[in-house]
Amino acid sequence: MEGAEAEAREWVAVARDLQALGYEGFSGATSLGTSCPDFRALCARLAAELATLGALEREREESAEVLRAGDGPGAEEEFLRQLADLLRELHCPDRALCGGDCAAALRERGACLRLLRFLCSELQAARLLRLYPRLDSSPAPPCGEGAEEGDDVVQELVLTFQALGLPRPTPGTAASRLLWELHDKISELLPSLPPGFLQPLLSNPLDAPRWEALESLCQRLRDQYCCRRCLLLKRLDLTTSAFHWSDRAEAQGEAMKVVLIPIREALSPESDVSIAHVLAARADLSRLVPATSKAARRGTCCAINKVLMGNVPDRGGRPNELEAPMPSWQSRREDGGGRKAGRQSWGRKKKKK
Repeated sequence: MEGAEAEAREWVAVARDLQALGYEGFSGATSLGTSCPDFRALCARLAAELATLGALEREREESAEVLRAGDGPGAEEEFLRQLADLLRELHCPDRALCGGDCAAALRERGACLRLLRFLCSELQAARLLRLYPRLDSSPAPPCGEGAEEGDDVVQELVLTFQALGLPRPTPGTAASRLLWELHDKISELLPSLPPGFLQPLLSNPLDAPRWEALESLCQRLRDQYCCRRCLLLKRLDLTTSAFHWSDRAEAQGEAMKVVLIPIREALSPESDVSIAHVLAARADLSRLVPATSKAARRGTCCAINKVLMGNVPDRGGRPNELEAPMPSWQSRREDGGGRKAGRQSWGRKKKKK
């Protein structure tokens, strides 16, 4: 009984997400499976918008469809094949859907619901990421005490209010009031999420000694990463300066600086990762995909990987294979030329003929 009630709440939440995303006409397709053309059309539209927003790793042609929602023989099999590739490309944390047999996984109870929830959440995140550069770049009005510490905090706060559907904070509002508004809104939305959806990565409670240890570890890692980034930036500077040594760079030097200087100034050796990112991380962040795995290689493989290098000549240079030079003695020649007698000369002795 509890499982049926939970599943009913999930269907209501999916319908609410689809309505919020502007997909009102597909509410009846949420209760059907991949054998229904309407369900496949709904997934295809969600995937197409994800591709339009740049949420997919692989580049596709404009006419290429991410998911093909046809209605004919073999349409469901083609849809399931493309769906499996799409879920792997989006790094779906649901291991049942990303397993070997996607068709068998979607036949389970609630699997289609999880699929739609995942696609809706990815689409919401993609829309928010597209919205972020469109925010007003002018300094935002102070939203509370300490707002003059930096515009980044204000920008993040304004983005959070927009994501939750709250009005923009008015100037002079106390920071405590803003936090309470966020707390009330988030508490209102949490019951609509599935169980364990926002499970934190750091689940253990932190007391004062653990906070100090975590802060110390964070600072040491930040210093180490700063040193590494300084090294990489120095290599970048030397590499870019080497391009200016050529004769062609004399004519193109100014054009190169116009392109490179803005990019270089945006690179900072300081890391912006803090303890707040650890506290906000979800449990699915710990699911690492090796760069050499088949799932990762589908998005990174290219034609250059198929080019095989031929035999490379041995250039030597190994110190353990080099012979130490032996001294040789040369006597003065009769005509007075050459080296003085007894002068030591380093080199290899010539063989006698």
